[in-house]
Amino acid sequence: MGDPRRLGKKYDTPNHPWIGERIQSEKEISQKYGLVNKKELWKMETQLRNYRRQARKLISDTTTQGGKEAVQLFNVLKRYAILVESEPTLDHVLSLNIESILERRLQTIVYRKGLAKTAKQARQFIVHGHIAVNGKRVTAPAYLVSVAENDAIEYVPNSPMASENHPERTAAVSEENQ
Repeated sequence: MGDPRRLGKKYDTPNHPWIGERIQSEKEISQKYGLVNKKELWKMETQLRNYRRQARKLISDTTTQGGKEAVQLFNVLKRYAILVESEPTLDHVLSLNIESILERRLQTIVYRKGLAKTAKQARQFIVHGHIAVNGKRVTAPAYLVSVAENDAIEYVPNSPMASENHPERTAAVSEENQ
């Protein structure tokens, strides 16, 4: 049965690890979103694969329970703004791509909001505990930010980064003004 402290892997590795085209696309995505290793990308791909698998299962399920589960899936995807259609269908879920999930990571949102100059710097700020969501310090760059939390991302009040005169903040502000 295994040790309960050692849960199973949360990701699936590629079936063929040495395909050059896949390696190149993973490298580009990793650079764009500031991912440290392929494992982070594979976790997000597995999460997307699970959403798609659930949608495929629900397409064939015509019972009322299947309808309820489809609505629940839509609500989860809307909560995280992964699915932005006003009238979502299961085909919309099947057409999702990895970027739609990666855009909702805390690391990406901190970078997009201008709290950090680069995606890697955003990761560093998060890991070092300078970023708070709803007033609570979050140290996981892969934290998926919901729509409700999107506007509540800020520097931790007692962090040195909270000061307007911090060198990294003044550099980011001066770059935006130019």
